[in-house]
Amino acid sequence: MKTIIVNKDNPGLTPLTLWIMTIATGLVVANIYYNQPLLGDIAHTFNISSAKAGQIAMLTQLGYAAGMFFIVPMADMYKRKRLMLFAFAAATIALVGAGFAPSVNLLLLASFLVGASSMIPQLLLPMAAHLANPNERGKKIGIVMGGLLIGILLSRTLSGFIDAHFGWRSMFFIAAGLMMVMWLLVFLFLPEIEPDYEGTYKNLMNSLIHLFKAEPQLRFAALRGALCFACFSAFWTTLVFLLKENFHEGSDVAGLFGLVGAFGAVAAGLMGRLSDKMDAYKLSFFTLLLVVLSFVVFIFSGHSIIGLVIGVIIMDMGVQATHISNQAIIFALNGAARNRINTIYMVSYFIGGALGTFFATQVWHIYQWTGVCAIGIALSCIALFVHIINHKRMQNTAAKA
Repeated sequence: MKTIIVNKDNPGLTPLTLWIMTIATGLVVANIYYNQPLLGDIAHTFNISSAKAGQIAMLTQLGYAAGMFFIVPMADMYKRKRLMLFAFAAATIALVGAGFAPSVNLLLLASFLVGASSMIPQLLLPMAAHLANPNERGKKIGIVMGGLLIGILLSRTLSGFIDAHFGWRSMFFIAAGLMMVMWLLVFLFLPEIEPDYEGTYKNLMNSLIHLFKAEPQLRFAALRGALCFACFSAFWTTLVFLLKENFHEGSDVAGLFGLVGAFGAVAAGLMGRLSDKMDAYKLSFFTLLLVVLSFVVFIFSGHSIIGLVIGVIIMDMGVQATHISNQAIIFALNGAARNRINTIYMVSYFIGGALGTFFATQVWHIYQWTGVCAIGIALSCIALFVHIINHKRMQNTAAKA
């Protein structure tokens, strides 16, 4: 097949390309979250503690961060479609390995590899930003991000259902099949984009340090994103334990909460449109307040399904809208380095998520749900405080200039 080369100075994001990107983003990112509703049954299969089972989710997120750090920057120097096809193949193999894992240690290794090879959305988002017209960039990013959010949340619904009816190993085999289908669609329909960077891989990686130092808005967005995603991961990782402890429900009910959280996809699309027209910093103040409010609701809802449902809707709207705001800010910084800028932001984001998962599963043993909610309130308040301080600092700098 003849490779389609997109002129980097002439954006062209067709509806077909946009929808394939959106679907691929949702299906690939789901690989990272399938295991969360499965942790209780995985712990039972291997006769391990909930804290040990929580390491599966943590290592998947750390693998995702590693893939973003070491592979995603290469999209600025190598063809992106070629990288994506390689990653789809690697993800398929890793998922099959997770499904067949005979021991928890091999499952931990496979989970890390699943995360590392599932960094494809972080190639697709900058690609969408590159192909979109500048005056519609936020809108198009919002559409792709809507697919990512739906993939994150409905992955739990799907995996909870599959686990309850067919066993947790079946979910990994189904996911591998989906990756093979997306490999074919990407091969047939996605355009190729010529890279902008002409240096060596070593210099490319060194440039990450330079970009981090040179872009204060990037540092700010990375910290804010990491704190929010730590809250998000702390909740979703321990939800399955709460439902078993207080409600005597299993992975299928935990998965159904993903349907509730899908309301946050509405916020993602809305935020993309608003970020084209409004000051993202001001708008994010209110989205961060939503995250704080959600954990206040959670702490009083340890025995209330209705309270948990309300909290999930509020939290997902706040976290995802803040994430869209962050991406609108960073993608406007340096067009030639979008993949590297996105790498810095998303690596920070998922390190925050991994730490949120780790601390929540450890705190669960001692303080149960109250401890998890305390972590969420503390981290979201820190994010709001950092947001206010940095925004005031930027206003003072602009006034002096």
